[in-house]
Amino acid sequence: MTNTKNTSETQDSQKSPKRAESDTAEDRPSPMQLLRDARTQLEELTGMAAESVSSFEQTEHGWSLQVEVLELARVPDTMSLMASYQVDLDLDGQLTGYRRVRRYERGRADAHRSGGR
Repeated sequence: MTNTKNTSETQDSQKSPKRAESDTAEDRPSPMQLLRDARTQLEELTGMAAESVSSFEQTEHGWSLQVEVLELARVPDTMSLMASYQVDLDLDGQLTGYRRVRRYERGRADAHRSGGR
């Protein structure tokens, strides 16, 4: 009986590293879940409403996003102050850092971007 238990424990321990490798890839959040979690984490930290994600890319250490945030509501709405935040996440979707990279009025288009008329 002891041999059977030891044999099964040995087999389980031999399988564990392989199982752990595949589990980490399978257990990682989907891109949509990453976006939702990033918005929620940024809202909790800043107290400001994240309205949209304007860019999303995988990096060497995780993910990088640009999140558009309502910083100051004004009337009319086109005069509200918005901000673009760079948000960095690790591979598991946990926020590792953020910073404001731009502040603008909601109704104002970028003057420095080409392609539009």
